Amino acid sequence: MPEKELNYIRSREVESASSDEKNGGIYIDAFDVQDSKPPLTGWAKFKDGFKRADTNEMGLDPNLSEAEKIAVLTANSPLARSLKARHIMMIAIGGSIGTGLFVGSGSSLATGGPAGVLIAYILIGTMIYCTVQSLGELAVSFPVSGAFVTYNTRFIDPSWGFAMAWNYAMQWLVVLPLELVAAAVTIKYWNDSINSAAFVVIFYVLIIAINFFGVRGYGETEFVFSIIKVLAVCGFIILGIILAAGGTGKGYIGGKYWQDPGAFANGAKGVIQVFVGAAFAFAGTELIGLAAAESANPRKSLPKATKQVFWRITLFYVISLCLIGILVPYNDTRLLTDKSDASASPFVIAIKNGGIKGLPSVMNVVIMIAVLSVGNSSVFASSRTLAALAASNQAPKIFGYIDKQGRPLVGIIFQLTVGALCFLAASPKQNEVFSWLLALSGLSSIFTWGSINLCHLRFRRALKVQGRGTDELVFTSQPGIIGACWGLLLNTAVVALQLWVALYPVGKSPSASNFFQNYLTVPVIIVFYVGHKLWTRNWRFFYRAGEIDIDTGRPDLDLELVKQEVAEEKAFLRSQPFYKRFYNFWC
Repeated sequence: MPEKELNYIRSREVESASSDEKNGGIYIDAFDVQDSKPPLTGWAKFKDGFKRADTNEMGLDPNLSEAEKIAVLTANSPLARSLKARHIMMIAIGGSIGTGLFVGSGSSLATGGPAGVLIAYILIGTMIYCTVQSLGELAVSFPVSGAFVTYNTRFIDPSWGFAMAWNYAMQWLVVLPLELVAAAVTIKYWNDSINSAAFVVIFYVLIIAINFFGVRGYGETEFVFSIIKVLAVCGFIILGIILAAGGTGKGYIGGKYWQDPGAFANGAKGVIQVFVGAAFAFAGTELIGLAAAESANPRKSLPKATKQVFWRITLFYVISLCLIGILVPYNDTRLLTDKSDASASPFVIAIKNGGIKGLPSVMNVVIMIAVLSVGNSSVFASSRTLAALAASNQAPKIFGYIDKQGRPLVGIIFQLTVGALCFLAASPKQNEVFSWLLALSGLSSIFTWGSINLCHLRFRRALKVQGRGTDELVFTSQPGIIGACWGLLLNTAVVALQLWVALYPVGKSPSASNFFQNYLTVPVIIVFYVGHKLWTRNWRFFYRAGEIDIDTGRPDLDLELVKQEVAEEKAFLRSQPFYKRFYNFWC
């Protein structure tokens, strides 16, 4: 058959028949046009990768509500689905292990004492476990661009979604320059005569290079970084047990420091202040939700990653901090330093107290890698959030520019531009500037996690009201509604208790400066929320459960088939031996 006739027959099969008629019945589809061109190679292929990816924004039904339009656009985002199961697994296990654990836990120990640290981290840990389970259920059901930052608009209210999305974007926007400076400062551990600004440039260029490789570059880098961090923490746990037992010849330590200077440093207020430090240490746990939209198979990889958060909380945080409380007294003056390098890390102090040489330098390298990992994650998180905001018409449309390689290009460039604030490291005013930048995002994670749990509750309520059930969900939260309620309650309690600490800080006199440095996030969120209400004149505070869209964005819309598959998987699991069922539940 002649090629011209073949093209004509193929053209009659496309859905847009009206355009065929408009052109006299002669139509050659895009597939044929592309086939007629030679494939791009070399420099031409590289340049073409930066062009905007094709989107279907023009085909939206104008009668859709704002939440429905956002659901459609984020469900059909051209982000690259290149993250494999191993990437998601390591992002879940080691993605948030950074300075919050390695360095920030030192100030937490000095403020709350060993018992205060354990109480705060265990409580925050249970909340994180429940939150990630809630997020896992939503992200597996709706692996959309922006994930939880768009769930707020979908399940609660557009104004709250706007406030939470910009809150989350700001959190990561300010983290990059902070982490780049912190990474440069770690070099001073070996040579404090070097200007840290020189290393800021090196690390800044490294972050740029990683993120222009796209989400695959981010995934591979985080995979390596996470393995290093996990090995370091596991190695410290083994070493800590040996040190506590007196295995290095320094004598048995046991619970000596729990007796003198004591278990608590500043009573109940000290424990409350550690809550925020613990929240900072867990920040980034929710990144697996953002990664869902770029996962090759979210249905398989996300449930496993969600379950593994339990092990991270137990092994990496609770056990290591229990050993820290045994090995380092809370009144050690080295914990009170303002430095961000290994000299302020309780992990390094514990190793030094044990008289082991060489390992402090190794730990400093791990701290530097952890800092760079968080900085790298900040570009990933903020650029994807800005892209989701643009799709939601809640940010300039230019932020929705996603190139053919699946990179939210403008969002990445904007984040890297804000990251250039890291060069303030050479300024004598750097501490003052960075303190206020950090204040902008101080409680951001708490609000993000609380909203995730609220979205999960609203989703479950919508299922019930609309006559649907959890039997159509591929993955369900293990603690379920009770876990979501606990997560929401604890997040709310932390925000309320932090108000008390901000007004009456531990060991300081009340001041406006101290209050806003500890509580600035709250008025900023209120301004975003009220401002959006005034701008849109939408005075509804939440969607009714019967109005919530619980279908758009789901990868499996054949609900009967999904129910059958879920029932078969559960039946197969029940037939397995106990040890396999136990492993599947936790891993």
